[in-house]
Amino acid sequence: MPLTWPWALIALLAFPLLLGFRWWMLRRRRRTAVRMSSVALIRAALPGPSPWRRRIPLFLFAAGLVVLAVGVARPKAAVVAPSDASSILLAIDESGSMCSTDVAPNRLTAAEQAAGDFVKAQRSGTKIGLVVFSGIAALKVEPTTNKDTLLAAINSLRTSRGTAIGEGILTSLDAIAQINPDVPPTGVDPPASSSSQPGAFEPDTIVVLTDGANNQGIDPITAAKQAAARHVRVYTIGFGTTVPAPFVCTANQISGGDAFGDRGGPRGFGGGGFGGGRSVQSIDEDALTQVANLTGGKYFQAKDAKALNDALMNLPDTIVLQHKTVELTVWFALAGALLVLAAVGLSQWWNRPRPARSPG
Repeated sequence: MPLTWPWALIALLAFPLLLGFRWWMLRRRRRTAVRMSSVALIRAALPGPSPWRRRIPLFLFAAGLVVLAVGVARPKAAVVAPSDASSILLAIDESGSMCSTDVAPNRLTAAEQAAGDFVKAQRSGTKIGLVVFSGIAALKVEPTTNKDTLLAAINSLRTSRGTAIGEGILTSLDAIAQINPDVPPTGVDPPASSSSQPGAFEPDTIVVLTDGANNQGIDPITAAKQAAARHVRVYTIGFGTTVPAPFVCTANQISGGDAFGDRGGPRGFGGGGFGGGRSVQSIDEDALTQVANLTGGKYFQAKDAKALNDALMNLPDTIVLQHKTVELTVWFALAGALLVLAAVGLSQWWNRPRPARSPG
């Protein structure tokens, strides 16, 4: 248990000093004892054998002094508690391969459903933002507690060409910088000496969900180093299988017409969809794992909708609960005061004057 003022433990000397003073007073009292002429009177005046309960107040008083001395040193403890200041940035891949049907009905729909369930499961005070990326990245919803706004945005994802994972991370960092003054934006170098302790993290977290490999913009590892320098954790999820499957998206899941270039394709999925080509999984798991490891996060592999849902639903145990250092001085002071009061009270009660007993 760390102490803010360890030198204050010198107050523990109060107890041995008190014992020394008590011993000196008892010895002095014996030297100045009054001689009595009657042995009967001496025996009547002397108290009976000291019962065990006479020592209880002394032990309680000693314990109270020790606890108070530790309290003066301002002890601290690391506790895990929900952080109302935390925000979660969901960075979701909108690349054309999200139309793959290896996950029914397609990856994009499964991702929308899992992300929606994740948002609904969060505490009402948790701020969640939405970043989308394909060839470029954009902040679609600033961190907010309005779940309806988030759900509407999640259910309106549109696929396009390219996969810019690194850009998605940087855009998420900039969104965090807007609400957390301790996180500088990506265009500003973080201070060389951070106030954060080694191993400590900001309460804000980025969750990247992608089904591919970066092929546009900044490299994900470079972006991860930017996040690590700002003490922001990045959790990554690789979504999809290695089973070839057709690309099929509904008309409202495609932006700019043909999400895969100028190719044409059959329609007929969900009342007007897009088909063409077969997807083979190309997730860069090594890069996603490095991103997570560099920033203190974790990589999850999700080959189906259930695995994706489980990965997202397990995140709050790690990212919403934050390690905080709290000072315990008030609790030590309260416990010490109660022990001292109990000692004084018992001493007064057990040594209260009793009516004199009449002889014989």
